[in-house]
Parts: sequence; C-alpha cells; structure tokens
Amino acid sequence: MTKVSAKAFYDLTSARRGHFQIESGHHSELWLDLDALFSRPNQIAPFVSQLTDSLRPHNVSAVCGPLLGGAFLAQLVAHELQVQFYFTERLMPAEATGLYRASYHLPPAFRNSVRNQRIAIVDDVMSAGSALRGTYNELQNHGAVIAVAGALMVFGTTGADFFHDLGIPVTAVARDEYNLWLPDACLLCRDGQPVENVATPAS
Repeated sequence: MTKVSAKAFYDLTSARRGHFQIESGHHSELWLDLDALFSRPNQIAPFVSQLTDSLRPHNVSAVCGPLLGGAFLAQLVAHELQVQFYFTERLMPAEATGLYRASYHLPPAFRNSVRNQRIAIVDDVMSAGSALRGTYNELQNHGAVIAVAGALMVFGTTGADFFHDLGIPVTAVARDEYNLWLPDACLLCRDGQPVENVATPAS
C-alpha cells in the first residue's frame, strides 16, 4: 500500500491560518475544520486502512475514540479489526481555567465492559492531545488497559510525548510540524494578534 502523505490529509480538510486557542488551552497558528472529514468514505478509506494496519500488531480487543471525529474513526477501525467499539463524550466546564480543562466520559453502558480490555485509543488529529488524554484517563478510571494511541495526523510532539512518557506507543498515518504555544509564551499574543477560541466546536 502506498503511504498516505500529510499533503493528502490537508487536501481533505479546510485549513485556516490565524491565532487560535484550542481545546487544550494552548495557542496555535493553524486550525483544521474536520467536520466534513468522514462524510467522504471513499477518500478517507486509505487513511483508515493504514492506521488499522499499524494498530493490528498491538492485538487490541477494542477501539475507543472521542466524539466526534475520533469516535467515527474508532468505529471504522474497530470494524476492520473486528473488535469492540467504544466512544467518549466531552465535558468542558464553563468556568475552568488552565490547560487540559476538558474531561471525557464513557456512556454508562460502556463503563463495566471496558474493564480489563486491551484498548487502542484513536482520534482524527492529535496535537496537544487533549481529547486522547481525556479518553485515556476515563478508560484508566474504569480498569481498561491502554495498549496504543493512534491518529490519522499527528501535529508536533506535545500530545505524542505524553503517551511516550507513559510507555504507550503512538502510531500515525501522517505527521507534520506544528507551532503550539503556552498562552503566556505565545508569539502571536506578543505581536498583539487577537485570539479566536475554537475549543467549543472541536480540537
């Protein structure tokens, strides 16, 4: 199979340059609109298949992804692997401050069944890794074993480093460099560029 490129992924998304605060609380100069990504099954299929192949050696019994895009991806991958599928839902406290404010929760029907399962967690994109971190924490709280984390695209190293430090391998279909700043060290803030909060739609 021909390896899918980062450019091919960009071709399926709408990218904007600017000054954005993403779900994790970090600031970035790039935002991808992923809402329509899974509306094109034939175009996304090569990405899904390549990610599935990279997850197969980890012998997972289930795949879990955060709503929205991560859950769509998890269901497709679980189907190809013929394993269980789970998803988590985001809760973003209105008044919370700081980094990684969002938490992710399993629906009640899943909470007992994930116990002792060997699970792959996946998302469409990982940058700071907020959604996958939240999904990891929730699954850990309910006794699951996280075998691997995966994404169609991994931007930078912030999110991936979190999982590497835990000894959890990270696999990706494509990778690209990505500028990600802490709010008090953001170069765009220093230049006086107004920031757009895109945490509410997705990250």
